[in-house]
Amino acid sequence: MEDENEREKGRKKVPVDGKRNVLITSALPYVNNVPHLGNIIGSVLSADVFARYCRLRGYNVLYICGTDEYGTATETKAMEDNCSPQQICDKYHKIHKEVYNWFNISFDEFGRTSTPQQTEVCQSIFKKLMENNWLSENTMQQLYCEKCERFLADRLVEGICPTLDCNYDSARGDQCEKCGKLLNPTELKDPRCKICKSNPQIRDTEHLFLELPMLKEKLEEYIKNMSIAGCWSQNAIQATYAWLKEGLRSRCITRDLKWGVPVPLEKYKNKVFYVWFDAPIGYISITACYTSEWEKWWKNPENVELYQFMGKDNVPFHTVMFPSTLIGTGENWTLMKSISGTEYLNYEAGKFSKSKGVGVFGNDVKDTKIPAEVWRYYLLTNRPEVSDTLFTWVDLQAKLNTELLNNLGNFINRVLSFIAKAPGLGYGLVIPDAPAAESHYLTKELANKISAYLEQYIEAMEKVKLKQGLKIGMSISSEGNGYLQESQFWKLYKEDKASCSVVMRTSVGLVFLLSCLLEPFMPSFCLEVLKQLNLPPEKRLSLCDENGDLERARKPWELMPAGHKIGTPEPLFNELRDEDVEFYREKFSGSQADRIVKAEAEAKKMAEKLKETKISDGNEKKQKSSKCESEVQRKKSCESKASISRLDIRVGLIKEVRKHPDADSLYVKEVDVGEVATRTVVSGLVKHVPREEMLNQKVCVLCNLKPATMRGVKSQAMVLTASDESGTKVELVEAPNSASVGERVTFPGFEGQPDHVLNPKKKIWETLKPDLHTDTQLFAFYKDVPFTTSAGVCKVNSISNGVIS
Repeated sequence: MEDENEREKGRKKVPVDGKRNVLITSALPYVNNVPHLGNIIGSVLSADVFARYCRLRGYNVLYICGTDEYGTATETKAMEDNCSPQQICDKYHKIHKEVYNWFNISFDEFGRTSTPQQTEVCQSIFKKLMENNWLSENTMQQLYCEKCERFLADRLVEGICPTLDCNYDSARGDQCEKCGKLLNPTELKDPRCKICKSNPQIRDTEHLFLELPMLKEKLEEYIKNMSIAGCWSQNAIQATYAWLKEGLRSRCITRDLKWGVPVPLEKYKNKVFYVWFDAPIGYISITACYTSEWEKWWKNPENVELYQFMGKDNVPFHTVMFPSTLIGTGENWTLMKSISGTEYLNYEAGKFSKSKGVGVFGNDVKDTKIPAEVWRYYLLTNRPEVSDTLFTWVDLQAKLNTELLNNLGNFINRVLSFIAKAPGLGYGLVIPDAPAAESHYLTKELANKISAYLEQYIEAMEKVKLKQGLKIGMSISSEGNGYLQESQFWKLYKEDKASCSVVMRTSVGLVFLLSCLLEPFMPSFCLEVLKQLNLPPEKRLSLCDENGDLERARKPWELMPAGHKIGTPEPLFNELRDEDVEFYREKFSGSQADRIVKAEAEAKKMAEKLKETKISDGNEKKQKSSKCESEVQRKKSCESKASISRLDIRVGLIKEVRKHPDADSLYVKEVDVGEVATRTVVSGLVKHVPREEMLNQKVCVLCNLKPATMRGVKSQAMVLTASDESGTKVELVEAPNSASVGERVTFPGFEGQPDHVLNPKKKIWETLKPDLHTDTQLFAFYKDVPFTTSAGVCKVNSISNGVIS
């Protein structure tokens, strides 16, 4: 697509005259914690789906997001972790970026708000509001902690919610998490300082306020017109009008903090802007970091449409506060056209909660080995568009096994596998011609249904009804399965080959169409389908009106050319078993704090086990035996030769994975083991471990085997794996996430330096290998001693009592 080609070439996108220019933002995630699945579906994933759809349509798209880094929560987290706010921001910005990369989120720019551009844009907007007299000064009462010697910002105060019938005892000073009511800290009953737990006192302090009541007329006109023109989600409309009905009040835009955009007035030099004044401005400043021509996006309402995605609790700040701020400057800003606000995604029996650590978090999903496209699919089918929805492991299993595996995967695999069969049984990988397709009744009937589905799909996606768009795409797959079944193509192949060719060419066209329609939802899945169709990514179907692809899609038998040779069909999804579901439910039960306690208990148990273990390294005392001294010395010498300390096992990071050019069953990996260059490793894991599960994974790498050439590619190390008794299930032996790349994996009690290169004739590796295994708790062992790193013990995902090799 033109949009993606521009990104690849590094050109900065600007609005194009005559094209539809779409500016997309997702709510800036806060940097005091790791995002959970509710955060991901509520903003970045939903926005990504819409951005990808717009690119398919040929629109000129700019998708902007980044981490929200200023404010109380960052200061608080920095205090808890005994570091600076900047260090907290750097740490979590990196974590957020890694999580979103794993989820295949296609930002054009993922920035941050702690930048000079943020200060510049924010202060510029503030000065315009001052010039236009939309700001006022006022003295307000604020809680002051005498013990900490500071005014307490909203989130540094906790207490009992004053709302009738709520009485939640851990309500924050800005909002009650239980009932959702926006609060002032002084309204809390029995307030307490979050830092020292003492009771603060009320003191006077001066602040600046945005006079929303004076902007009411202009704001209401904007809301009335745009909520209809932009098809705002129903919950966004309700939340906005609830604020208007309550009556607009002057809103404080400054805070007594140090970490934030400084107020450019001498009188307020010790204050910063309130995070909800400066955070939405982050969309603008991040665009300014992306291109110096940012005003062409943000001050161009005639040519740019702004779409914003967020959870429902953020809606009023985007429909009331942010537009009021921009309107008040008197400048020609691009105001939001459409807003998509989601309800809450709940977890099993309760709510996802970053503050309490409840639920599955972005860094957890990678550890499950469930591919990113499955997570994307499940979250999007479960997107809480009109009411809260519930994440359960059993439901994830059902949707994967029933909808992805049995419906979508089954349809694609049936079609491609039949075409791949040798002539006499199939078509020898070559798509057959189908000259009589339009006169084939069953095919013509299918085409009419597909045409209707296409119109419904585009209508749903244009209105940002993403769940409905996905459902329509999956309905086409169901129609394809029904078409195959009703045609009885396996009989037609023997009895009416011309009709069978029509069915097969039409079906493979549907496969191609599905790879397009489902690309916004499952991009990596669609790349795999294109690969199996033997098509490069740039040849994928678009939904652009100008190039005629949309019209062609109404005749699926014309989508793939006769005579085209497809690639090798492979299963697209793996079944999620009952035992896997139980394992994950147990693993992710309770809070993150509970899991840490559990992990520490396991580590303590492991340490105690090590103390009790007598470790043999060929240095044990001579046993009382009738054997002669020379025999004892001979045995000690042999054992010393086969010491585990002679193996150079390191923590490696898999940087790249590709198929071997001359062997379909082999991967060629590039692994960082702490050296200047990566090492090339060849392994036969294609049938066992999907490529995406290996990328960026920290693993155990045996680095001192003699290099061996495998089908023309020299392998310079070996990534260790574990297998079950049958050898059918294979998993990587993984190092802890926080282990350092290149550090040596050790075995407590076994001292000594590794050989530079193991001598194959001495068979050191072959002698030691039988004693490498996993235990019932999934830890990796040599005999009774665990594979140990500075960050903890190495382990596998699910294979207990497995064999390591």
